[in-house]
Amino acid sequence: MLKISLSLFYVFFILFGLGKKPEPMVTVTNQKAASKILKVNAPVFTADGPSELTITNFTGPDLTPSPACLAVAPTGEVYVGVDMQGSLGKNPGKGSIVKLIDKDNDGKVDQHTTFAQVDNPRGIISLGDQLFVLHTTFSKETGKASGMDLVVFEDKNNDGIADGPSKPLIQNISSPKFLQSRGTDHATNGIRMGIDGWIYIAVGDFGFHDAVDRTGKKMTMLGGGIVRVRPDGTEMEVYTHGMRNIYDVAIDPYMNIFTRGNTNDGGGWNIRFSHQIQSAEYGYPVLFKNFTDEIIPALIDLGGGSGTGALFMDDPTWPEKYNKVPMMADWGRSQLYIHRVTPTGAGFTQKEEEFIKLPQITDLDIDGSGRVYLAAWDGAGYSGNPGKGFVVRAVPKNWQYKAFPNLKKASEKELVSLLKSQSSVARLHAQQELISRSGKKAAKAAWKIAADKNQPLDVRVAGIFTYAQAAGADGVKNLTKLSSEADVREFALRALTDRKTNLKSVPTEPFIQALKDASPRVQVAAAVGLGRLGRPEVAPALLEIKVPANHNAPARGTEGPHATPNAAIIPAHVAVRALVDLNAVDASVRAIGTENSKLALWTLRYLHDPKAVDGLISAYQQAKDENLKKEILTTLSRLYQKEAPYDGSWWWSTRPDTRGPYYKPITWEASPKIEKLLKDEWQKADENGKQFFADLNARHRMGIDEFGGEEKVATTEEVKIDLEKIRNQKGQIGKTSIEDVMLAMAKIKGDPIKGKALFAQQGCIACHSLSKSEPMKGPFMGQIGSIMNRDQIAESILKPNASISQGFASVLVNTKSGQSIMGFVSEETADKIVMRNIAGQVFTVKTSEIASRKELETSMMPAGLANSLSYEEFASLITFLAQQKK
Repeated sequence: MLKISLSLFYVFFILFGLGKKPEPMVTVTNQKAASKILKVNAPVFTADGPSELTITNFTGPDLTPSPACLAVAPTGEVYVGVDMQGSLGKNPGKGSIVKLIDKDNDGKVDQHTTFAQVDNPRGIISLGDQLFVLHTTFSKETGKASGMDLVVFEDKNNDGIADGPSKPLIQNISSPKFLQSRGTDHATNGIRMGIDGWIYIAVGDFGFHDAVDRTGKKMTMLGGGIVRVRPDGTEMEVYTHGMRNIYDVAIDPYMNIFTRGNTNDGGGWNIRFSHQIQSAEYGYPVLFKNFTDEIIPALIDLGGGSGTGALFMDDPTWPEKYNKVPMMADWGRSQLYIHRVTPTGAGFTQKEEEFIKLPQITDLDIDGSGRVYLAAWDGAGYSGNPGKGFVVRAVPKNWQYKAFPNLKKASEKELVSLLKSQSSVARLHAQQELISRSGKKAAKAAWKIAADKNQPLDVRVAGIFTYAQAAGADGVKNLTKLSSEADVREFALRALTDRKTNLKSVPTEPFIQALKDASPRVQVAAAVGLGRLGRPEVAPALLEIKVPANHNAPARGTEGPHATPNAAIIPAHVAVRALVDLNAVDASVRAIGTENSKLALWTLRYLHDPKAVDGLISAYQQAKDENLKKEILTTLSRLYQKEAPYDGSWWWSTRPDTRGPYYKPITWEASPKIEKLLKDEWQKADENGKQFFADLNARHRMGIDEFGGEEKVATTEEVKIDLEKIRNQKGQIGKTSIEDVMLAMAKIKGDPIKGKALFAQQGCIACHSLSKSEPMKGPFMGQIGSIMNRDQIAESILKPNASISQGFASVLVNTKSGQSIMGFVSEETADKIVMRNIAGQVFTVKTSEIASRKELETSMMPAGLANSLSYEEFASLITFLAQQKK
């Protein structure tokens, strides 16, 4: 699909339906023309939701082909990001933002304009006269992708067309090399604003190198996560790290953030629904399998799919059972889900429910009157399709339109009233309008709400964050006072340290006291705040946070619980992140051997500082307890290497090396000192003791040959299969048009038992696994039925070159010795790639020996592999595959 990794399909292709050529889009170029009602054809659409909702067509492909994202103004104007190159396209000039207006509020578009031309729009926020857009940029000189930018357009005359060129807020927030070679599939994705006034950005695991904000601040991130920035493009910072390929974020009124990540292209880690905690590490790909004691795990592993747009529903017009829940779109499953989240400790548990079915849903948003708009890709293929894609409107039964006020004309009193609304849309937009006016008046009004104990908690939280933004550093005294009140302590602490530009007069003591609060959520807010304050003297207080008993590394050779909620670990995890931010070497070393030793050693794993190494060695030499000595050696072993600096020139691919703890490990200045101690102790050890060092060598991949322990896993070759012979046999399928085959398949059920036998007989096993216990080869078929229906599976077999799945394209590698190898990459590390050709032969190539590497435009799967089959046999094969939903 578009920006998400359509790789998620685990297959080479998807249905690329071609519709009739649409009529040209009408562009309204002036206000007079904008008042003219334009007729829009009403195409057929498919949507299925609960009986409490009314879902109607809003636009079709004549206005919104291939809709990648959308946003809705509080007053109801809909902005749709049209992307005619999806995730595979690499040419400029194929994207736009279309503005749609339902002037009489009857659920039908009356006016539309092309608001702006942008390539690969991936996220939109409407805020007053401003439209924030995240999109791919292209070089005018070369015509190639040059990065991704977060920009803002203005439309002050409200004619539906941007007043001029956009203003960049963040530039280069995705690495151009992979945009050029792969498209925008694992790049930077959706954007959403929280009640704290930050824009939150979902970053895919392309990561970025030297992104720059408006102050000139540069930042690099290896891998994915969430980045945030102020609406003026300043104060850019990482919020969370270690996600694979998230598309969007859902933000609740209390600043809890939820994501639904993308699947791992057959590697077996699937869609994960996560609660994103500020400063936390989620571990993909180097920690989340073998070092799960160091990460915040996901709330659930959902199997195959493809997470896309997200929204936290918080609107009083919606039925209670569909309100105050995160709603998460899944493009691969053509489904909008509700996750019913239940607070537990500092985290949540969840229960997923199917909600609205929409073919390849991409995004959703809500306006101030309760209208939800949802975009559907609808089979538009990986590269977009002018005849596919639509937008629907969903409202509760008996919903009555109530106009959202014009905020520009609203009085301060009216804005304050809206800030107390039970609609999160109303609160956010009233807040931002209020802040844009007189700071002192806004601060005074917001403080009255924040301090009013009679207000609902969500309203008070809106008041707190509005006050923090309006008052700035002048608000520290009042917020500090508010932090003494139990009901809002968590939010007052967050607001006090939310802006690093306002920290100078923030006192430390409320945060230290809050570390011992009865509420784990308050403890977490305090730990995050102390890390942001940057005062090393608070380290001893952070080190007192207890590490729970379930903090254990997974046993060797086992995959840790990376998708099992573990609220107990959150306070300690966040405390470690704060201690790392403080570079708390001295305090951590002093705590070794005390009751705070476990948290101290956990912290020291990440402090690549010669002082840390010297302190650990000294503590080891003084230690008497054998278990403590082993823990110190384990920490030193972890510090032996560190991650190589990231320069944006490489990416770990869709099937990265997950061994950890580093992806590209390198030694550093203290490595020789660590190596000497480890070797000295190894020489003294008996046979059992030497095994300890062998295990460390394997776990941390130190590469110290004397220790041994590193396993050499040979990749087995499959039985060679003559695919050419199979494809040249002509049965009913080979003698019939694809259209007639598809019509026949609709009438023939097929026998899945026979289909399983045919899976082997037709050579599918050469390139596809059905079980995670088998070696991963090409696209994993053990879950194909959860992300493709029977028709899509059939068509993808019959037309393998229609669109090649990201992550499973054929790759041609030329080596420096003159060898050429074509296949798909089944394993990749920083040092080597493992490839399988169509016959199942395995090739291992060192990266240092690769002269060139190129993804091919055609599928490695030959067309015609079903040619020899009868209708009944082909129906049996696709029925068997459709049942694979592990």
